[in-house]
Amino acid sequence: MKKINSEIFISGFSDEISAELDKQIKVVKENSMSYISLRNIDGKNIGEYSFEEFKEKIFPKLKKNNIKVSSLGSPIGKIFIDDERSYENQLKILKELCRIAKLTKTEYIRIFSFYIKNGEHKKYKENVIKKLKKFAQIAENEGIILIHENEKDIYGDTFQRCKEIIIEVNSPSFKIAFDFANFIQCGEDTLKAYELLKDDIVYIHIKDANYEDGQNVVCGTGEGKIKEILSDIILKRSYKGFLTLEPHLAQFEGLKNLELGNIDEIIKNEKKLTGEEGYILQYRALIKILNELGVD
Repeated sequence: MKKINSEIFISGFSDEISAELDKQIKVVKENSMSYISLRNIDGKNIGEYSFEEFKEKIFPKLKKNNIKVSSLGSPIGKIFIDDERSYENQLKILKELCRIAKLTKTEYIRIFSFYIKNGEHKKYKENVIKKLKKFAQIAENEGIILIHENEKDIYGDTFQRCKEIIIEVNSPSFKIAFDFANFIQCGEDTLKAYELLKDDIVYIHIKDANYEDGQNVVCGTGEGKIKEILSDIILKRSYKGFLTLEPHLAQFEGLKNLELGNIDEIIKNEKKLTGEEGYILQYRALIKILNELGVD
């Protein structure tokens, strides 16, 4: 098969390897990777770092090891829609994150669209859009792109509502981070989601799952249609950007902060992989898919 040259870069949420940045960097370098997505670093979420603290404690390690940043895996928008105190605090956090993003030369900050109680999406739609527009305006002023992840239990958990907020926010600084597994865990068809959102996808999370139990599995072995969708977006639509590993194949420090549900139901007991093993397994599975597609 003829190899297709493409500007595809593999990154990953390296906190799934270890809570310690030194270990994250070590494993990434050992596997010839040079990008990471910063989420949890040395026991703190990226949103808990001030610009000055990050610049002093974290950035020198990245620079010394020639590790580049694909995105900031922020907690922005991962609060309940009616939590006004947390929202005001997140406006301040986002401004600080924009400074960190520019320091690391990444243009992407991952965000969410607020936790919503069951059946109350219509009730809160206007407030969701208003608040997301404020986030987008901050990013636009700083030359940063917010990438919205379709997380479970938030307003934009279904692909229809993802498209709705893209249209309503209407900002060049507000785009889509496509997450296969999250759509599956919401009972959504990933191919239909892709078809509706493909014009707004600028970032992709490599995470697979099965519909029956929502179980996270190695990419390409679940029902996310990962190979089919990557084939279209890379080969037909000339996607240029990041494929970011988010395996969720092992329990890791910080997972409880990422999920609202029962962790034991999400990560089954038989999954005895270490964070490093799960990360490398996902990486190799993705490489296999790309090789089969003829992507160099």
